[in-house]
Amino acid sequence: MTARPAAKSAGTGVTTGSLARVLGVSPTTLRSWDRRYGLGPAVRADGRQRRWSPQDVAMVKEMCRLTATGVPPAEAARTAMSQALLEVGEGTSLADPPGPPTRESSPEPRGGTSGGSPSRSPSALPLGSARQECRGLARAAVRLDAPAIHEQLTAAVRFYGLVTAWEEVMAPTLRAVGRKWESSGDRYVEVEHLLSWHVSTVLRHVYAAAEPTRHGQDTPPVLLACLPGEQHTLPLEALNAALAERGVPTLMLSGAVPGEALDGAVRRVGPAAVALWAQSRSTASVPLARHIAAARWGIRGARRHSPVLVCGPGWERGSSPELLRPTGLRDAVRILHSLHESARP
Repeated sequence: MTARPAAKSAGTGVTTGSLARVLGVSPTTLRSWDRRYGLGPAVRADGRQRRWSPQDVAMVKEMCRLTATGVPPAEAARTAMSQALLEVGEGTSLADPPGPPTRESSPEPRGGTSGGSPSRSPSALPLGSARQECRGLARAAVRLDAPAIHEQLTAAVRFYGLVTAWEEVMAPTLRAVGRKWESSGDRYVEVEHLLSWHVSTVLRHVYAAAEPTRHGQDTPPVLLACLPGEQHTLPLEALNAALAERGVPTLMLSGAVPGEALDGAVRRVGPAAVALWAQSRSTASVPLARHIAAARWGIRGARRHSPVLVCGPGWERGSSPELLRPTGLRDAVRILHSLHESARP
């Protein structure tokens, strides 16, 4: 382990509880980092209460920054302490918080899963053998570190593209947060809400930044909707953004659309296709999906109907041959893009 830089004075500093509140981590985490990696206060006040000097605080902030990018804790601790020694040797101050992680300082995102072992902390999310980016995103979410969450999500979209970022970073982390919430009562609901909000923000930014379709006003859109009672909209938002990236016009109706409203929208718009999302079997209505697939519109003698995709884990496979069942986001984008191209005037 790298030798610790010496603190200048024991007369100043912050307590473990105060530092934990500022960083958004638990005091137990700080004590664990001290015990495991030597990343604790270099001087104790009169041998009693632990006091963290500005140098100590800067190292822990760097530790948080690195773990938020997915760096394993042991490696992050070595890097933070080495950086502290280097800056002390150069005569620079460690009191200022480190800047945001950059592409050069972050681990290469295309390296697959993390080489470190899964965290055994009680607050760790059940990610299994997930990508390193999932671990960094999960740590930032548990700390309620909004800037780090947004930065990690934006970097994943930039490096991987939206579809891969959703399937291999966003969705696994969201599922892990959901499992942690279910197993912990009302705990971690704030983590789930914060992460969901930032995922939605990034997805809508991708949608807004996509180039407008050049197919003209006569090109029918793809209609996206959650079935009645279904409030899980994030997968549909990911589909909406991915289609926008490919120049496919969409009509996003979002969550819990009543059956009558959905039927009316289909007949008014005449979409190139309809994608219906159901997260659970309780919201997956095969009769409603069949009704939408059978709806006809247009002039007499040339009436048309919309192909219907049933998306999400709520649908049973093979129960309705007339309904299209994509295997995931990538497959849904491929099918809807093809249906849209076929419906162009």
